[in-house]
Order: sequence, then structure tokens, then C-alpha cells
Amino acid sequence: MCGIVGYIGKRDVAPLLLEGLQRLEYRGYDSAGIAIIRKTQSGTSLKTAKAKGRVRELEAQIPKRFAGTTGIAHTRWATHGAPSDENAHPHLDGDSKVAIVHNGIVDNASEIRAKLTADGVVFTSETDSEVLAHLIGRSQASTLEEMVQQALSRVEGTYGIAVLHADFPDRIVVARNGSPVVLGIGENEMFVASDVAALVRHTRQVITLDDGEMATLTAGDYRTYTTEGSRTSASPTTIEWEAENYDLGGHDTYMHKEIAEQPDAVDRVLRGRIDDRFATVHLGGLNLDAREARGVRRVKILGCGSAYYSGQIGAQLIEELARIPADAEPASEFRYRNAVVDPHTLYIAVSQSGETYDTLAAVQELKRKGARVLGVVNVVGSAIARETDGGMYVHAGPEVCVVSTKCFTNTAVAFALLALHLGRVRDLSVADGKRIIAGLRRLPGQIAEVLGDEEQIAKLAAEYANARSMMFVGRVRGYPVAREAAQKLKEVSYVHAEAYPASELKHGPLALIEPEVPTVAIIPNDDLLEKNRATLEEIKARSGRILAIAHQKQETANHTITVPANEPELDPILMGIPLQLLAYHTALVLGRDIDKPRNLAKSVTVE
Repeated sequence: MCGIVGYIGKRDVAPLLLEGLQRLEYRGYDSAGIAIIRKTQSGTSLKTAKAKGRVRELEAQIPKRFAGTTGIAHTRWATHGAPSDENAHPHLDGDSKVAIVHNGIVDNASEIRAKLTADGVVFTSETDSEVLAHLIGRSQASTLEEMVQQALSRVEGTYGIAVLHADFPDRIVVARNGSPVVLGIGENEMFVASDVAALVRHTRQVITLDDGEMATLTAGDYRTYTTEGSRTSASPTTIEWEAENYDLGGHDTYMHKEIAEQPDAVDRVLRGRIDDRFATVHLGGLNLDAREARGVRRVKILGCGSAYYSGQIGAQLIEELARIPADAEPASEFRYRNAVVDPHTLYIAVSQSGETYDTLAAVQELKRKGARVLGVVNVVGSAIARETDGGMYVHAGPEVCVVSTKCFTNTAVAFALLALHLGRVRDLSVADGKRIIAGLRRLPGQIAEVLGDEEQIAKLAAEYANARSMMFVGRVRGYPVAREAAQKLKEVSYVHAEAYPASELKHGPLALIEPEVPTVAIIPNDDLLEKNRATLEEIKARSGRILAIAHQKQETANHTITVPANEPELDPILMGIPLQLLAYHTALVLGRDIDKPRNLAKSVTVE
């Protein structure tokens, strides 16, 4: 969940690396550092600079004489050791000849550290990553590639690493196991990063390493091979996103930009997929023909955080439209509970980045047991996209803010497409298929309509921002919306929030209701409307304040945010939009760092 950037070529490396780190700050931002190969008349050496805090703190510490054309850099999200200058990457070996940057976790770091300490090695940080630098530096191999291979053979865990060595100034060696590493191919220059965001300003030709794969980068070439030394044949692909997609585009924050982009983003996920003739959709990437689709007896959706909540919406859509039993589960729990893997169950892994480690590990376990697994991801060529049997890209575009907004919405829409596809293969009528398609086509315009009420939502956020806690409730279709909304508020504003099924309030949580704990109630105009109104009466009777998200004004509520009605199955997608704005403006009122909430990172590639 940290950011790696590296460069080898002819340009001054420090400005390039700092720019790349700034683009990767959403992956980790508690400390940062840079190491370059410095060439002098007396030979080559490493020069480093590190700082606790944001990339701007590092930039302020870079000395004027920091010239070089080869270097690596890192922005960190702490797993081992508190944020500090000492714990920041890069880490050096005892002779200051080796510099490494590392994403992931070395599971046996304590054991290796103890052995190295007994051999006289002095550690300067609390990190697990530093053991890699010492293992590489103490290797007696004759090439840097062999040094790295020997070191990696002794570690257990996950890694994405980039390595410099003062005695091998013409190269950078990189390796991947469970944490992304992407090579960027330029004209007589090469780049490496943990995310294409750091590369798009310089090249659109990239190679994504597979687990167990390494690469050597020189200014004019690259080669890829396994950790055992066998050559691999990796071909470049073209990044589909432009550098401008990563700019703020006139917005104050990426979160606000990405909320505003949702009408266009939803249009992209629909584009080219609707089949009006047969009232269905084209999803060729599923690699699932009609006979196989009819043979599916159950659907299990796996994701983490917002991906899990979008999976809950997806499970309901699949049950309603395709009449296939479906449920969603946190991938982080599924992978550890020795679940029964059924050959007639279709498993779906959901991840914005396509690199979420818990979800990827669940996919690998399912594949090992012979399950059919589809991926629903945003990033083309990501690990989950490569390891699954097929799937869908949600085409949300780059999402830089740590909290997910447009990707969550597009994922829910993607599940609506999948549910429609499965339904039409089975027993969903042409009339219902046309009804859902018409509803899907209305979504971009209706989302824009909701976004037009931002000023009103901002005023409500200011009114509720001082609540010491907030409750979010919804029934059936509304419950996943409530869960995602509570997550958003917690993530970006740090206001404590909990979500419950509305029917569960009377079974315990009602004890928390008081004026200082307002309730946000999701109330679509469906067959549960009167039951939801009864819940509002229960809250009001206990002096609770109520903010309703509804299709019409709710008299029992203190305030109502109205959203346009779509088809009942699709209403949850729309009802989540104003709650994104509520979380955003609450955070704005409270002065939070909206794009980089404390303790969190965008792409969670560690356990």
C-alpha cells in the first residue's frame, strides 16, 4: 500500500521521482524518501534523503547538489514501525552500497533480523523491509540479479521491490510477489512504479510483472525473468488513461472531482454493452456462455470495504433479476475460514485497484480448489484481472482520492449489467429486460440531477457535522447503501458512524438514539415504504434527529434529501450519491484532509 517510483536514463532523476511520489501519495503518505546513484571522479556511491510526513517535507530536505540519472523513491504507509525519518524508505545495507524500496510485508522479518543481529549487523530502523537491504548487501554473488534472488529466497511474505547498488550503477533490479510492480518503457530511459499514475506523464507503454517475476532495467533496455532465473517474455501494453485524468481539473480535491465525474463514468460502463434487440447486454469478457450461465446455482461475491458493499448491492440485483441465490462476504474473512467451495457456485472478486491483497489471496485459494472466478475491477491488466477466468472492467477512470466514490457507483452499475445478463439467460422477461435497460440509461442524467442539489446537501452537512456519532439505517435494498454511507463518513470526516438494517434498530441499537446521535434513513418509495416510516416514528419518539434520503419528503424526518426514482432494483445506485456529498461536505466543515484520510491508503496490498 506504499508507492514506488524508479528511473534510469539521461534526465535529472530527483525532480522526476518527486513528481512520481506526489502522484502516488494516495497509496501511502506518512513518510517518503529517495536514493540516487551519484557518480564522481572517485567512483559511484549512493545519496539518500528521507523525511517523516508528506512528499513536500521530503522535497524541502533535498539538497541542491542532488544530481544523478538513476534513482528510486518511496512514499510509505506504515506496517512496521511508527512514521519517522529512520523508518522511511529507502533502506541501506551496512556498507551503504545497497538501497531498497519495498511494498508488502516480510512475514519472517523477526527471525531474519535476529540472525543478522547475531552476525553483527546493526539495524537503523524498526521496519521489516530493512532486512532485505542487509540480505542483498551481504550476498557473495557476482551480479546484482543473483544477490536479489538469493535474498528473496530467504524471505516469506509479499513484496514489490526496487534495488540500487553502487557497484552496479547501470541498472535497477525489481521484483514482485503479491504487490504490484509496473515497468514503463521510454526512449533510452526506463521507469518503474507501483502504479501507472506515476508513469503516464512519461510513457504509455508498460509491462506489469507477475508474481514471482523480476526485471532488470537499464537506460536502453529491460529483461524479465523468474526469481529462479528463467527468462520470461513480457510484452508491453498501452495505458488507456491520459495524464490529464490524474489532474484536479479545476476542483479543490480529487474526491469532489470524482463525485462530479459520475454521470460520465456511468455512461462509460454502459457504452457498447446494451443489446436492445434482445433486451440484454453484451459481456463477452465473462468467458461464460449461455449453457454455463444457466448451470450456475449460486453466486458468491468477495470484496473488501466499499467493494464488499457494492457486492452486497450486486448480490441483491442478481437474486432479484436472475433468481439465483447470491450473497457477498468480506474477502478478508472468506480466505481464512476454510469455506466449502462448490463447483456450481460462480465466485466474483471485486476490487477497484485489482490488487487488493486479501481479495487476490481469496482468488488464488479459489482457483487452487478448482472454482470458477470472475473479476469486477477498474484497472486493466491488474493482478485480479489476470488471475480470474473472465470478468468486467468498470471503466470508472483513475480514482485518486483514497475513498472510493465513482468506482463504487460504476461497480454497482456493472453488477446491474451482470444481473440483467444472467436474468435474460434464465427467466427474466423481455419486458423486464427493457425496463431495466431504460432505467440504466436514465442513470447518468439522474446522477447529474442529484449533484445539482450539492448546495442544499452542503448546508445539511454543516448542520449535522458536530454530531458525536451518526446512525445509518435501511431495509433490504437500502441496507448496503447505509453501510457504504457510514463507511464514507467514517473514512473522510472521522465522525463515528454505524449502519444497521432498519428492522434491527429495535433489537438493540435503539438504545443509542438521542438528539446528539442523528439517524440517516434510506427510504425508497417501494413496498417497504410504510415499514420504513414506522422506523422513523420509533426514532422520533426517542428524540432522535432524522435525515431521510427518499423519493419524496418524509414528514417525520427533520430533513429530507430527495432523489429521483428509477426502477426499484436500481434505486440504491442513485440513493448513494447524495450521501457521498454529505460525507464530503462534513469533512470540509471539519477541516479534514479529504483526499488523504489519516491511517488509510488507497490500494491495500498488505494483510
